[in-house]
Amino acid sequence: MVAPIVKQSWTVAGVLLNMLGQGVVLSFPSCLLPALKSPDSPIQADLHTASWLASSVGLASMVGFLISSFLMEWLGRRISHGLVIIPGTLGWVLIYFAQDIPLLMAGRVLGGITAGATVTLGAVVIGEFTSPEHRGMFLNLKTAAVCLGNTFTHALGSHFHWRTVAIFALIPHILAFIIVCTWPESPSWLASKKHYDKSKDAFFWLRGRNEKSQREFAELIRVQKEHTNEDSSCTIRVKNFFKKFTRRDFLKPLLIILFGSILLEACGRHIFPAYAPQIISEITGNNTQSFYYTLALDLIITASATFSSALVKLMKRRTLLFSTGLASLLVLSGICSYLFMVSKEFISKERSWIPLFLLVVYFVLANLGCTPIPYALLGEVFPLAHRGVGSAVSGVTLSLALMLALKVTPYLLVSTGVHGCFTVFGTVMALALLAMYFILPETKDRTLQEIENYFNFGKYSDDDEEVKMKMLDLGNNRTDNLKGV
Repeated sequence: MVAPIVKQSWTVAGVLLNMLGQGVVLSFPSCLLPALKSPDSPIQADLHTASWLASSVGLASMVGFLISSFLMEWLGRRISHGLVIIPGTLGWVLIYFAQDIPLLMAGRVLGGITAGATVTLGAVVIGEFTSPEHRGMFLNLKTAAVCLGNTFTHALGSHFHWRTVAIFALIPHILAFIIVCTWPESPSWLASKKHYDKSKDAFFWLRGRNEKSQREFAELIRVQKEHTNEDSSCTIRVKNFFKKFTRRDFLKPLLIILFGSILLEACGRHIFPAYAPQIISEITGNNTQSFYYTLALDLIITASATFSSALVKLMKRRTLLFSTGLASLLVLSGICSYLFMVSKEFISKERSWIPLFLLVVYFVLANLGCTPIPYALLGEVFPLAHRGVGSAVSGVTLSLALMLALKVTPYLLVSTGVHGCFTVFGTVMALALLAMYFILPETKDRTLQEIENYFNFGKYSDDDEEVKMKMLDLGNNRTDNLKGV
């Protein structure tokens, strides 16, 4: 008899391998762009072209988010996850054979589609397939997997040609596809499609059959049966789509994801892997040693992100996010101040170990809360009825934030230096944390249905009489709306 935690871990492994692949996609410019700028490179790229090669992933990921959101509602989580791996695999093949910028760009775009598609889809899979007590750990491991992908790229890029790195990058996608083929379908998706018996089998296969899991499954089915009699015509679906943008249980999670996306990019989660050698060489003034500093930072960041996955089982989400967020902001202020004084020659450049040490401390703190928790929220905050549309809109938000961060970073580094670039992102980071302080609920160890109750009624449990009355009113309003159509 295989324990539920083993089955859940096997399922999550498919998601984590795809997230490792995303880390490779995002950090690939660190080995590609310096090679293209070399005088003897057969493919040449100026600053403008290089910035587009890096940031095109952000724009392409928007397409991936939209595609995965449609597929996950139409075909289910398992088939969708297998399909969205295909563009990224094809993209690496194109990059390997590329002889000009357009083909490189095409490969980057295809890689971006898979990277974007697997972010929200992977978060939804983890949220629906895993138990509440393990969900936070598994969701946080997504960030650790991305960090490991960054390390993988930087290590290979220093010893191999970028074409060889592209071949190695195929491995995570191939392994992920094999694992996805062994998954059951999502119990939540099956329940939403009224396949209650199949949903029951999949749920208890993943969670085991005990009193707690039986209660959670009974609540899932009860809520889904409330929607059984709703009209599903095309007209009603279109009307309901636009109505979502007036609903509290859609808008509040969307607002949380919006500020979470801004926080994720502002803390340097994606800009540092893409431009690490340039940032490190400016801080140290030594191009030859930048690889070793970059690799050391990668390993430390990966370790801290992995530790966060254990820490999230012990601490509340809000406590972890805001304590590490405030501490990382203070450290970042120290880095910016020190580098500013170095740029003005108030202090010597010789002690470059000081800002490097502070940078290590900053990324350790940021990867404990600011980078993994926004990713985790993608799999938790949207109610099942809004999960497809919510993933699509969230994907657009994440893509725009990623593209903007990757696009402006090289210009900020050239015009303002590392200290100016970090100051801009640090300011944005502070504003995002402030906004999330007022709107983010605590989701630790809560079932997805309890979180949905919170956004609908302001309380987690429907045992409360006030919540029951609100649920009854909601059901009556839904019935009245259908009769009026």
